[in-house]
Amino acid sequence: MKRLAAVLIAAPLMLTGCVVPYGRATPSATNAATDGGPTPTGTYAPDAGARTFSTLDKAGIEKIKASKSASFDMTTGWLSKDSVGLEDGSSQAPDVSIKDGTMSVIIEGPTGVVTAQTDRLRMNGMNTGSNFSEVTYFLTAQSLNEYTTIIRDGVDRYGINNEAAEDWIQSISAKPDQKSEFAIGTGTSTGLQVTYDLRYDGAKDTQVIIVHVNPM
Repeated sequence: MKRLAAVLIAAPLMLTGCVVPYGRATPSATNAATDGGPTPTGTYAPDAGARTFSTLDKAGIEKIKASKSASFDMTTGWLSKDSVGLEDGSSQAPDVSIKDGTMSVIIEGPTGVVTAQTDRLRMNGMNTGSNFSEVTYFLTAQSLNEYTTIIRDGVDRYGINNEAAEDWIQSISAKPDQKSEFAIGTGTSTGLQVTYDLRYDGAKDTQVIIVHVNPM
């Protein structure tokens, strides 16, 4: 618990993202799951079938907004810029925001699938490499009970550190009006690194979890 208290006061991570549409590639397809239905925990339950992966050029972003659905192929462990219609080696960092409702996000990993319902998705491409270094999306909850349910779902789905998660839940439940910024130990069961960055503020009605998906 002493270790947890020290982490709770850590400075928040700084995130940047901007929409700079530039594309050339066409979507690729795979024999993977297609979009299913939302779950109570902010994740998304895929159905069986073939999927066409999304692009992040101007047309691709507009298609995601219209369909409220995005899917990406990280089965190699990486999300290449070329695979989403962007110039290989560019420093572009696409940012997709849904103003009305949420979109489903499905990320195919090497050994599992990351799924979510979110109103914002962004890529960290501030490098000149051929791959994105991170995919980020946001989960929200309207109560502490809903918030802790989402956290425990992440433990079950992605192998996020259960002990750290339960320590945090116990600490916040004892003082639900407090403010906490805490990144739970990364889960790797999908073959990707999935980190739940908790941004809890008991004084606010909406609580936020920033989810970071990184290559191993």
